[in-house]
Amino acid sequence: MNEGVSLLSKPTNFSVVQLLERKYPGVVFQGDSLHILVTRLQNLQQLLHGNRIDDLSMELSEICEEMLGVLTHYESVCNKHKIALPYTK
Repeated sequence: MNEGVSLLSKPTNFSVVQLLERKYPGVVFQGDSLHILVTRLQNLQQLLHGNRIDDLSMELSEICEEMLGVLTHYESVCNKHKIALPYTK
């Protein structure tokens, strides 16, 4: 197994890394950040089943905003390293 990895961003909760065997970089979620995200998504399910639409909407907006920040960071790092995005905007 090839273990070549390049860290393209500062080490954060959502670091951008390039695996040498992959064309595009990826985002590494720290274990605690991944757990928090999964817990929040499970909470969304409970809010939906409880028909708590206002709370659901607010929590979903917060998660979307946070993930948009991760995506924006990813795009910025790719741009800085002159790496094409794996999708069209």
